[in-house]
Amino acid sequence: MNNPENLTPTQRSQIKRLPQRGNYEQKVIYQILDEGLICHLGFTIDNQPFVIPTAYGRVEDQLYIHGSPASRMLRSLITGIEVCLTVTLLDGLVMARSAFHHSMNYRSVVIFGTASLVKDAEEKLEALRAFTEHVVPGRWAEVRQPSHQELQGTLVLSLPLAEASAKMRTGAPLDDEADYDLPVWAGVVPLQLVAGEAIADSRLQPGITPPTYIQNYTRVHINYAN
Repeated sequence: MNNPENLTPTQRSQIKRLPQRGNYEQKVIYQILDEGLICHLGFTIDNQPFVIPTAYGRVEDQLYIHGSPASRMLRSLITGIEVCLTVTLLDGLVMARSAFHHSMNYRSVVIFGTASLVKDAEEKLEALRAFTEHVVPGRWAEVRQPSHQELQGTLVLSLPLAEASAKMRTGAPLDDEADYDLPVWAGVVPLQLVAGEAIADSRLQPGITPPTYIQNYTRVHINYAN
């Protein structure tokens, strides 16, 4: 019996290369998506493949992307073509004793499906809120809300998180047994996305200081077991 909190692997989403690194738990997939900032969206038009980087936001089991009605990508996606969306977080460089066994520690998600146009006004506004809060939690409540004209000038598409899988690598290098005696440094160089000091806009009104969510901005890093 399948765990209701797990996604059922399909022919496309089943991890085939190093399946022990695969994970189909909704919780894990959502955590990776919520930590990432940029996705890469792959699709094909007239036998020409495209992979476009774009921002995204998640509300429960739907992933949202948005842009201008003039966007070729969005205009193509609303026709119902199949897409493949990926998000990757790089956690470290794995330094082995041999060149062959060098690797990277990472967390990634791959999603398959078709996107649909969001027509409901409330869902569209909620998706735009999700975009903002995904990038900077706490920002939506402080800024001016989208005007009617801005809403009309924005396309929002939703992609269901029904056919997806996660894949991860953690831990130390895995060398050949004979190589462990080599006088070569081995280990992991951790990597993380770090925010620098906020730079105020040149036209900022006097006396306005960065809010706490800007001063303490960070992307949550979650360690997973192998």
